[in-house]
Amino acid sequence: MNPKVDAYVARSELWPDEMTSLRPILLGCGLDEDVKWGKPCYTADDKNILILQEMKGFLALMFFKGSLLSDPDGVLEQQGPNTRSALRMTFTSVDDVTDLTDTISAYVNEAIEIERSGRQMEPAPDLELVAELQQRLDDDAALSNAFYALTPGRQREYNLYFSGAKQATTRSARVNKLVPKILEGKGFRDR
Repeated sequence: MNPKVDAYVARSELWPDEMTSLRPILLGCGLDEDVKWGKPCYTADDKNILILQEMKGFLALMFFKGSLLSDPDGVLEQQGPNTRSALRMTFTSVDDVTDLTDTISAYVNEAIEIERSGRQMEPAPDLELVAELQQRLDDDAALSNAFYALTPGRQREYNLYFSGAKQATTRSARVNKLVPKILEGKGFRDR
């Protein structure tokens, strides 16, 4: 057991008992544990397999390539409507963990095999930009260069935010407001 994860669990106010009951299952599957992105993360052969995420209403065991898992027990959930690859199991009690011990082990072992096999997610579909953003990019070469220098995930996140507005004026206002951030090379959630 990793002392960094020990310290994380000791500080937890939401799901320490559930994490304590999950750790032996995960380590028993041959995973290594560490803290990445401020959360307990589990790897095999230095490849990320899953991460524990404490939410107010549940503890999530999130598989990075969850959409490649077969999920015969139907326990995996999407994190949100725009999730492509990561899927999670959720727990609200130690009993939940205990009841799903065999399922957890089976899913972790499958996730390890997927990673070792080299299987990858299907490439993301080409991003269809909202018209107001596309127009600004067409009109401003510096903005276009800055936008396309962002990672695909950051481009997608901006586009989702812009396209979430119902009215064209609101979409344009959103684009205009965030142009400086894009020019700085920052993602939507970056400060």
